[in-house]
Amino acid sequence: MDTQALALALPLIGWASHTALLTHRLATARRDPLTGLRTRAGWTALAERVIRRHPDAVVLLLDLDDFKHLNDSHGHAAGDFALVVTAERLSAWCGRHGIAGRLGGDEFVAIARQAPNLDSLPHALRQPIAYAGHRLPVSVSVGSCQVKDLPVRSLSDALATADCAMYAAKGTAGRRGTRPLHR
Repeated sequence: MDTQALALALPLIGWASHTALLTHRLATARRDPLTGLRTRAGWTALAERVIRRHPDAVVLLLDLDDFKHLNDSHGHAAGDFALVVTAERLSAWCGRHGIAGRLGGDEFVAIARQAPNLDSLPHALRQPIAYAGHRLPVSVSVGSCQVKDLPVRSLSDALATADCAMYAAKGTAGRRGTRPLHR
């Protein structure tokens, strides 16, 4: 290869390498490294598209109950395992017709074009988890929102409504105080 061709090729090679690195970073930022679920950014973009295209969509917000106690009692590895199993169960429930995500900590989110069977989800998520010879109890609070029931179909309103329902399921007023459920 002559010097002139090399001088022309080097910037292109550098640009291609830099583009590959940025693409990899963007892709990994959209996936939670522990559970493999979409992160808030990755999930939100897809969920907004689902809401626009599917008026019967349902948005779910989930929170593991007493997760700190699980970590304190059985260790953080057990807590991580519980998060992974919860992610797998939520993904299985969503199937091909939904998208699951992890917002962070012990909070998960999902959207389904049509609710497969809302009654089956809490039961599936609350099954004990076998870990290191122990059966770890798992309790999950689930809040849902049927998008068609909202005055304006928006992801932020659906998440706020699901958040209210989730805290109602927990039996508490919620992190932002008492709010009425929108139905």
